[in-house]
Amino acid sequence: MAEASHRHITLLIADDHRLLTESLAMVVEAEPDIDLVSDPVDDPEAAIDLVRAHRPDVVLMDVGFKGSAMNGFDATRKIKEASPGTNVIIMTASDDESALVVGVEAGAAGFLNKTEAVDEVLAAIRGAAEGEVLIDPALLSRALQLVARDREVRRQADELLGQLTERELEVLRLLAQGVRNDGIAEQLSISQQTVQTHVRNILAKLRVHSKLEAVSFAVRHGAVQV
Repeated sequence: MAEASHRHITLLIADDHRLLTESLAMVVEAEPDIDLVSDPVDDPEAAIDLVRAHRPDVVLMDVGFKGSAMNGFDATRKIKEASPGTNVIIMTASDDESALVVGVEAGAAGFLNKTEAVDEVLAAIRGAAEGEVLIDPALLSRALQLVARDREVRRQADELLGQLTERELEVLRLLAQGVRNDGIAEQLSISQQTVQTHVRNILAKLRVHSKLEAVSFAVRHGAVQV
């Protein structure tokens, strides 16, 4: 058993993996300086309500919840709005660096991998209760660089897509549906030559070399749905 800290810590566990939460609850109950404010919950909305009611020092928060439209990052934002003094630790089985940044932007105090040893989990709970930031600075730096690159790519894509006219977007959407030039001409009541002109303009504006590449670019950046 880890040595107890000098302060008394209140904790909420929000995760839909019952085996994990039951094991964590048993471990926590054996710690004299940590008390659960309720049984573990498997719903983020319930976690938010419990935070509003009890204002725990720390929340262990899962990322994904089966059957819920809200994820752990959304719940973390709402928890920090409802109880700024509550520190949220995101529990995850993923090493996705972009998720790290999303968590930080949501207000999380740190991250724990679900494979961590019990002593590490308890140390993280106590550290979060004391206001420590439980994120490796080097990992966060790499994640921020990754997100910055992604945002620049999105910015450039939005700039290119923003050059397309409404008619060109219509043609692009039809191309994404697999409609041939003659079918596009018929549906839009224009000539095939006009369709070919629109396609050439689309390729030039998006800086791509084929209709397939144009459709792939547009789908990847959310301009059209397939």
